Amino acid sequence: MMSEIQIYTVARQMFERHGQVAIAEAAQQALACERKGEGEEAREWRHIEAAMKMMRGPGQG
Repeated sequence: MMSEIQIYTVARQMFERHGQVAIAEAAQQALACERKGEGEEAREWRHIEAAMKMMRGPGQG
């Protein structure tokens, strides 16, 4: 399980490299993990997704 710092580090790096597309990428990764029954990994991807949405700021869809 990733620490909160690791989650936000990964989220920041992905968001800086890929912009808004990174949010969709994290969601797709979470869905893929859920389909494989990898609940812990799916939760981490959802957490990363949420962190990127916060970085994006309000009013960004």
